[in-house]
Amino acid sequence: VAYQEKPVLWDIDMSVPPGVLMAIVGPNGAGKTTLIKAILGLVRSTSGQMLIYGKPYQQQRHIVSYVPQRGSVDWDFPTTVKDVVIMGRYGALGWLRRPGKQEKKLASEAMEKVGILNLENRQISQLSGGQQQRVFLARALTQDAQIYFMDEPFQGVDATTERAIVSLLQQFRQEGKTVVVVHHDLQTVSDYFDWVTLLNVRRIASGPVDAIFNESNLRQTYGGRIGFLKTEQEMSKPQVLTEPTL
Repeated sequence: VAYQEKPVLWDIDMSVPPGVLMAIVGPNGAGKTTLIKAILGLVRSTSGQMLIYGKPYQQQRHIVSYVPQRGSVDWDFPTTVKDVVIMGRYGALGWLRRPGKQEKKLASEAMEKVGILNLENRQISQLSGGQQQRVFLARALTQDAQIYFMDEPFQGVDATTERAIVSLLQQFRQEGKTVVVVHHDLQTVSDYFDWVTLLNVRRIASGPVDAIFNESNLRQTYGGRIGFLKTEQEMSKPQVLTEPTL
């Protein structure tokens, strides 16, 4: 993938097994968001192909859900929380059918699951950052996809929203769904995910967390700007000391 003829991703050769929770990890400017957008056809790749269950995204979009970064959305748009959540059903309904009782029931259940049912009639412009993120989560729940792509869902959220995200990830794991998450907190990768891809313009490593998420690969990913802290259990936890800008 290139922007204005400048390569921002290259030599990406990877696969994601069905049913895993995968984190995409790397420094600022590593191409994490670009990778997701390329898979979803939101940015054009200059070479290669991305397949979902052996087919291009355009043929599989009905089984895919995308949760973008909060900053990429116009939160001043005049619509309610409930309306945004119901949008998750549009792929199944088609644009010509109006949401019925079943769709509204699914939306209510999703809002209750993430703790925003009491906000269903509120304008999205009146929400806090954490509440905005939970709206995205509820919309993803109503979509009932097989594969979820989430771009920095934990960034800048409150503790309540973080718990809601973790609960949702656990639910998806139990249901055998595949989740790919752009993630920035190295200290929680081992807690939240079972698969990880380390990225810095190119793929450094990809595989099970226990096999891939180690000091050698992390130093290669972050250019050596990484330290390891000891917890009370004497387990090494990685922490970026200086985030490089590419």
